[in-house]
Amino acid sequence: MGITFGTDGWRAVVGKDFNKDNVTTATNAIAKYIFDNFGMNKKIIIGYDPRNMADIFSMQCAEILADFGFEVLYSKSVIPTPVLAYNAKHLNACAIMFTASHNPPEYLGLKFIPDYAGPATSDITDEIMYNLGVKFKGFGKSEIRHYNFKPDYFAHMQKLVDYKKIRELSENIIFDGLYSASIGYFDKILENNGIKFDTLHMHHDPNFGGGMPEPKPKYLKELIEKVKSEPNSIGFANDGDADRFGVINEDGEYVSPNEIIAILLMHLKKNKHMEGPLVKTVGASLLLDKVAEKLGVEVIETAVGFKHVGEAMRKFNPIIGGEESGGLSIKGHIPEKDGLLANSLILEAMAYENKSLKQLQHNLYEFAGCKFYNDRIDKKLENKDEIKPLLGKYKDLKSIGEYNVIRTDTRDGVKLYLEDTTSWILVRPSGTEPLLRIYFESDSTDKIEKLKSVII
Repeated sequence: MGITFGTDGWRAVVGKDFNKDNVTTATNAIAKYIFDNFGMNKKIIIGYDPRNMADIFSMQCAEILADFGFEVLYSKSVIPTPVLAYNAKHLNACAIMFTASHNPPEYLGLKFIPDYAGPATSDITDEIMYNLGVKFKGFGKSEIRHYNFKPDYFAHMQKLVDYKKIRELSENIIFDGLYSASIGYFDKILENNGIKFDTLHMHHDPNFGGGMPEPKPKYLKELIEKVKSEPNSIGFANDGDADRFGVINEDGEYVSPNEIIAILLMHLKKNKHMEGPLVKTVGASLLLDKVAEKLGVEVIETAVGFKHVGEAMRKFNPIIGGEESGGLSIKGHIPEKDGLLANSLILEAMAYENKSLKQLQHNLYEFAGCKFYNDRIDKKLENKDEIKPLLGKYKDLKSIGEYNVIRTDTRDGVKLYLEDTTSWILVRPSGTEPLLRIYFESDSTDKIEKLKSVII
């Protein structure tokens, strides 16, 4: 069968494990979960990103659910995950999104989004996994209704973001559609508000132009060159389903998600007078802790993965919640990462401060008192049996090189905080392969290289 629901649903290679039979089995399991927890009157909304066969498999899912008797609303076109998620909350519906996010083009995925509009928690995915071997018969038959989910999401964004203020910006905005689901959404939001912008790669392509649908520097080379060649420009891109963001500053430099989250925390607190804590993962930068401390904002730390961030957002109602891999959301929105919102908020912060993004970065580091650097390496193992003993070995470390370990956190792997108060190491296992991901942060690249030489 080969179906496993992880942090962000089930993903597999199209034509191999992601096939007609397995989509039927997964849809059946979700149908049983919805019926057992909400009954037959719960609406189900379905969307898909531009990936190969995403439209075909999503329609197959819709037809099965309609045959069971559920009311099914099916997206009229390609849709970003955050847009579908927002509509789950707005319409009090459960959502199923066909996407593999930033994974390679040969992958497709199926993500279940409950009516609270955030990632499904482990108890929900465990119940769906249990249902994989159970047959659901349904009750009668209903029709599939094709639905436009854009208007309500756009109306909500107008309440969250001051686009009128953004119109005052002098920067040249360049949006790299990156062949992704953000096309027809981020550009339309800007267009609807009379905000001028230039574009790249503005058509849907299941092969994502031969690259990866991931807004990281190695896949944004054309955007970076365009920003560099056109003075006073700033660049934006999103991943395949537009829940992650990538931002390029006026010098053509990639701005890390940690910096973006910190800049937005400062903006939302100062300019929009938001109150509440900050939610971040154990893999996110100490930069966020330093900024939060100076703003008088409490920090709630979670395990890695937006599933945990979203759960904490529902519980603590923070100003902002984010993760180091490029996902964030804010108070008043949904507990799910939204790259369209992130792009919009950066423009809003620039407009409120009347400063370039480069200036906002400079102000951030002045405020924090120091700059942080990050790195990650993957330590490949022979088999998964090696993981537990190795984690135990890291957990028992009292010093690393010349630095003593002052605190150890084991909520997600092993995180070691060092006595210089600006350095840490996080060792956590991959969920799918026999390897350890080892994250480093410090206030200098030399320190990181020294730590790497000792820890590997």
